[in-house]
Amino acid sequence: MKKLTYFTSEFVSPGHPDKVSDQISDAVLDACLADDPNSRVACEVFCTTGQVVVGGEITTTTYIDIQDIVRRKIDEIGYREGMGFDSNCGVLNAIHSQSPDIAMGVDIGGAGDQGIMFGGAVKETPELMPLAIVLAREILVRLTKMTRSKELAWARPDSKSQVTLAYDENGKVDHVDTVVVSVQHNPDVTQEQIREEVIEKVIKPVLESYNLDPAQVKKFHINPTGRFVIGGP
Repeated sequence: MKKLTYFTSEFVSPGHPDKVSDQISDAVLDACLADDPNSRVACEVFCTTGQVVVGGEITTTTYIDIQDIVRRKIDEIGYREGMGFDSNCGVLNAIHSQSPDIAMGVDIGGAGDQGIMFGGAVKETPELMPLAIVLAREILVRLTKMTRSKELAWARPDSKSQVTLAYDENGKVDHVDTVVVSVQHNPDVTQEQIREEVIEKVIKPVLESYNLDPAQVKKFHINPTGRFVIGGP
């Protein structure tokens, strides 16, 4: 009997609450840098039902319209009225200037109070990332494109994927063990249609593009809770 080791990675879509917050804070940074390349931006975003809170410390010489940035980004992500979250939400701007004590360490060209981040690369994929995270990401890239193009007309912006790979004793991929996809949907579509279309139109083409046999997948879990109409923040 083969001795197998299992490795799992997860990825979320642009409509996932964590990613909504990330994209808004990135958009605030982009708006600052567009007019003032020397901007210093520490921007955090919190999203919940009907409300976005933008806070943090910003040092810049330009004016940015937080309300407009937030609403444009929510529209771009794809949230519309009736989905439980859309660009008509409340927006609270809690941005203020940087602490003068922290600024002292930055104004002279230092790195302030920041730490050091590090990581590594693997040869498993052309992207130099572990295969499980690449597959989880590519599944959501494909799903998001099909959602926005209306090819999957029932799909809504919030989704998540998870891929588990089985490795043999030599560290080589033996097979794809499990694929999980949870995708927000309109209330009229059946779970059978969601399962069939996600597996056939989204998952299988991605696995095949990486020379993996979809027939060897042990388990597909598509919307395992059975319903995902209200999603997002």
